[in-house]
Parts: sequence; structure tokens; C-alpha cells
Amino acid sequence: MSTFLDTIRQDTVQDYILDIRGYADETTLEVRPEHILVVLDILKNKFGFNYLADMTASDHYTDEKRFEVSYNIVSHAHQQRLRVSCRVEEDQPELETAIGLWPGAAWHEREAYDMLGIVFRGHPDFRRMYLPEDFQFFPLRKEYPLLGIPGSISLPEKDGPKEYK
Repeated sequence: MSTFLDTIRQDTVQDYILDIRGYADETTLEVRPEHILVVLDILKNKFGFNYLADMTASDHYTDEKRFEVSYNIVSHAHQQRLRVSCRVEEDQPELETAIGLWPGAAWHEREAYDMLGIVFRGHPDFRRMYLPEDFQFFPLRKEYPLLGIPGSISLPEKDGPKEYK
């Protein structure tokens, strides 16, 4: 992968990359949130990363740039895997949608919104996946209680024991 990274380092995409990290044979490019689509577009169309394997988000629970959004992309032609990540602030956790590059990003983006509250501008079907639309909380945020918030969501009535047939 080092020769591949050398190629990336010599390209104009380098202007958008803040950091390149490696851990356990995985490489992560960190970029600014305002450049995430530019970098993903270059990696897809110029370097052949044609497959979005996964997109996820995590809460680092820090004062600055609390949330990290990571795109795990694959180049089948070069047999390379790459993670591209960016950090967004807690007070305005927003990014542009990546659906124009990979339509499958729609589900990942909806999940990141539903669980962490990260908004993806331009998403054509932006609604919650798991929780009711009027639910006011985001369960994967670190301050959310492990047992949930009593009364925040109505639960179905419990059925009594059923006879085994």
C-alpha cells in the first residue's frame, strides 16, 4: 500500500488531507468535513475506489470535533481498502450526503442520523430508521443513559405466559 499512498501524496487530493494514519494494516485519511465529498469523489473517479463497503460514525465525547464519520471504501481493481474520516462539531454535526457517489450510502447516513444525530445535507429520504420520528434523543451518544430514558418511548403491553403447543 505504500506505493499507492505515495501516488495519493503526489496528487492534488493531498491538499485536502489533514493526516494519514496506519494501524493494523489499515490506512485512514483524515480530511476536513467541508472537503469530504471532494476527496471521496477523487478517490472514486481517479483512483478507482468504486465500492463503499461501509460508512459509520462514532462519538469521541470531546469538547472539539466530537463526532467522527468514517467511510470504508474499496478499489476492486487495485485490491485496496481505505478509510476516509472527518470530524464534526457537536453543535452543528453536518456533512453533505455521499449518495451521489454511492447510492447505498443512504442507509448508512440515515443510521448515523438516527443513532448520533449527524445530519447529511441533500439526503433525499432523511428520516429515522429505528426510532419514532418524534423521538428527541440519539442513543449512541455517550451521554445517553445505558438503560435509556424512562418514558421517552412507549413500550408495547406485555403478554402473559403462553401455553406451549
